[in-house]
Amino acid sequence: MSPLVDQLAKYSAYHRNTRNIATHLLGVPLIVVAVATLLSRPTFGMGALALSPATLGAAAAALYYLRLDLRFGIVMTLLLALSVLGGEALAAQSTAIWLGCGMGMFVLGWVIQFVGHYYEGRKPAFADDLIGLLIGPLFVTAEIAFFLGMRLDLHRAVEMRAGPVRRRA
Repeated sequence: MSPLVDQLAKYSAYHRNTRNIATHLLGVPLIVVAVATLLSRPTFGMGALALSPATLGAAAAALYYLRLDLRFGIVMTLLLALSVLGGEALAAQSTAIWLGCGMGMFVLGWVIQFVGHYYEGRKPAFADDLIGLLIGPLFVTAEIAFFLGMRLDLHRAVEMRAGPVRRRA
């Protein structure tokens, strides 16, 4: 098995209920943008380039995704770049707006996640393996690709290991 199949199958095993998957489609992107927002301050200069912890974290995550799979890695890199751009735009606002938006999205995203895991009847994947925090955004991207009929070979391989998606509890 490829590392991509291994990671997605392990994460997917915690997400076999359609309601839980649906909550992740909203909750995970909220958390990603929230983290990018909160880590967009402070910035430090490196020549003409301004860097932030968000930029460095997104770059490290992008490299991880690219090593797992080039096609998904490219998509994840673009999505992370958009998240950092959005986070930087919010971080450029007043401290109250920056913190309010960042913390609000973070808390809301996690509330949505835990509602999904209530339907699943299972704890979040990161509770057993912290790499789940990195695989969550990739899982959402993969689920959208699978829904659109893309990467069906990968979808079959993941479902063979994680089991089929259940439509209801």
